[in-house]
Amino acid sequence: MERILILGASGFIGNALYKELCSFFDTHGTYHTSNAVFEENHQFHQYDIETENIEILLQNVKPTVIISAVRGNFDAQIIAHFEIINYILNHNCKLLFISSANVFDAFTNFPSYEYDKTLSQSIYGRFKIKIENALLRLPNHKYNILRLPMVFGHNSPRLKQIKTLIDLDEAIEVFPNVVINVTEIEKLTQQIHYIINRKKQGVFHLGSTDLVHQKDFIEEVCEVLGYKNLVFKNIYDSNFDRFLAVLPKENILPKNLQISVHQVAKASVKQ
Repeated sequence: MERILILGASGFIGNALYKELCSFFDTHGTYHTSNAVFEENHQFHQYDIETENIEILLQNVKPTVIISAVRGNFDAQIIAHFEIINYILNHNCKLLFISSANVFDAFTNFPSYEYDKTLSQSIYGRFKIKIENALLRLPNHKYNILRLPMVFGHNSPRLKQIKTLIDLDEAIEVFPNVVINVTEIEKLTQQIHYIINRKKQGVFHLGSTDLVHQKDFIEEVCEVLGYKNLVFKNIYDSNFDRFLAVLPKENILPKNLQISVHQVAKASVKQ
């Protein structure tokens, strides 16, 4: 049985992954802030990426799969990931690194595929690229790079933000000229489960199979939630359509693990 360590298991994506995987694997997770629920669960380990050396945690847990869903200081994350790379090179272990569509945010004319060149104008995108580039130098069986678009779901931070703006009677900022794809948390955790189970290698783009204008998608989510007559603030940062979407070409998942934009919108309000 694989022993899995989820870095950032108290966060939205990390916690959903823990719930998906814990019945099938010996699954451990990290959390940062003191929490009685996590403290009682002996599979959880308190860890501060800025002050602690991750090597101690890795030597204690001895994972065969590490999933990085951690957030926090970028410099501290880079140091931790380079220590993880050193660990997986010397042990029977691989790393699944959750990356972002933002590694392509300097390219605006087309959607991006798994092995396209990365280039980012944002600090966040460049930080992700730095770790990706280190992983791409490893043997294929030692890593997966999992690039995500915006992640929605019933309790997702993005959905909570929309609901908060609606409750405050504030305008929701939308981007009519930005073409995106999206994903949903339950489908995402199933996809990652499959990648671990089948020992898949390489880079995966885990977004919806189709594209949508960001404004149209947010409007559809609000409609599914039952809201009407909302105020939207249109933000135009270009006169032309600008793409920020990650589509698969090489590593295509089975049909039952694919999702459409419309399914993401519907699933976002599922209780």
